[in-house]
Amino acid sequence: MDVSEVFAGFARRPIDAARHLPVLTSEQLNMHPAAHPNSVAWLLWHTGREVDVQLADLSGEAQQWEVYRSRFDLGELGETVGYGHTAEQSAQIKVDEQRLLVDYLEATLTALIDYASRLPDSAFDEIVDRNWDPPVTRGQRLISIIDDAAQHVGQAAYASGALILSTGYGDSASTHGS
Repeated sequence: MDVSEVFAGFARRPIDAARHLPVLTSEQLNMHPAAHPNSVAWLLWHTGREVDVQLADLSGEAQQWEVYRSRFDLGELGETVGYGHTAEQSAQIKVDEQRLLVDYLEATLTALIDYASRLPDSAFDEIVDRNWDPPVTRGQRLISIIDDAAQHVGQAAYASGALILSTGYGDSASTHGS
């Protein structure tokens, strides 16, 4: 197994996890469990945005957001990534279709896999960010992107389960698998 195969397998994990989230209603997607500022919709949107923005920075290619922007209809706030959002800004990220959130996340991670598969092994060792000590390599950045995605999808899974239990409705057995 070469580096790109290992990487692709790792990057598919958040996609698979997002596809298997319980199906939530629009209301549940946009609820803020325990008054936390981040809803499941925000978590999934943010995950896609952080993958998309960082990949575009690495690859120099257009963001997947170009295709999805109008479908989300989030205005200026949609152009952000979510880092540093106030509670009020987080509450403004409302998405009624779970399938749209999963599709966007899948598109961004698939683009990340495609990008990494075109790289020679030596490219993973190239320094891409000297703002850290030690400087960050392309491989470290790619791993960081996927690790962050996996953590956020895990948070969305936990929150989804809590929402189903607390609201008494939802289908924890249903998934968004293809």
